[in-house]
Amino acid sequence: MADENAIVIKRIKKGGHDGHHGGAWKVAYADFVTAMMAFFLLMWLINTTTPEQKRGIADYFAPQSISQTLSGAGGVLGGKVMGQDSSRAGGATSVLQKNSPPSPKNKSQTPESSQAQGGQTASLDIGDADSQESADGHSMSSAQDGEFAHAAEAIHQAMQESPDIAELSRQVIVEQTPEGLRIQLVDQDGRPMFQSGTAVPMPYTKVLLIQIAKIIDQLPNRVSIAGHTQTGDTGNGVSDWELSAARADAARNLLAEGGLDADRIYEISGKAGSEPLLPEDPKASANRRISIVLLREAPPAPPGSRP
Repeated sequence: MADENAIVIKRIKKGGHDGHHGGAWKVAYADFVTAMMAFFLLMWLINTTTPEQKRGIADYFAPQSISQTLSGAGGVLGGKVMGQDSSRAGGATSVLQKNSPPSPKNKSQTPESSQAQGGQTASLDIGDADSQESADGHSMSSAQDGEFAHAAEAIHQAMQESPDIAELSRQVIVEQTPEGLRIQLVDQDGRPMFQSGTAVPMPYTKVLLIQIAKIIDQLPNRVSIAGHTQTGDTGNGVSDWELSAARADAARNLLAEGGLDADRIYEISGKAGSEPLLPEDPKASANRRISIVLLREAPPAPPGSRP
């Protein structure tokens, strides 16, 4: 028989409040602090960069147009894939094929029959030729835009993959202009492209120009090179015009060392300080630069076209 006077101790576990609150707020707070740190870091970087650095960053992240080619990689160095013309079509259609004049619509038409039809037929033929010429010019321009875009992308990629010139990405401005694809190598405080007052390139400038030559050699366009200096950059009695022209010629030699043919050079000029990159800041180091332009090539006129 159980003892009626026995003492029974009953332990009741009380539910804690930790499960009610949880720890999710800590994760949210950590994300908030991280976002604020990133925001203030971005504001600090924007405040400390120079205008030419901002322009270089904007050009680097600018979207590139897509080339309508048949290459596997879609670039100037693309491989061979199955194309529309044949089973061994190249990565990009050759410029000679793009520039070839269209064949006559009616091959059976003879000069005698054309003359017999009168002036109305002749005027229609002229109008068709103008339309065809305009269409060919537009197609050629679109193809060049795509090739220029891939060349610009290849230049940025080559710089990222080369440790010797990776830090120069903010000093290389690549952009498409009505004149063509313009590649500018600009000076930066503490990092010039040439030795002060001379046309002797820095070691990293040599590496950079050789890499650029290997890329632009894939395109058939002629090349224009211009040197830009500032007033007072020269010494030993050499004028700014002579120094800028000498630097442009030094850039030409390095492009030739990288494989660019001599017959591709269209002109070499010295601009001195006549065309500053930053007109609002004439003393900016970015005004000293080398400008390399792949010129746009107009489609050849078809045989028998009007002068």
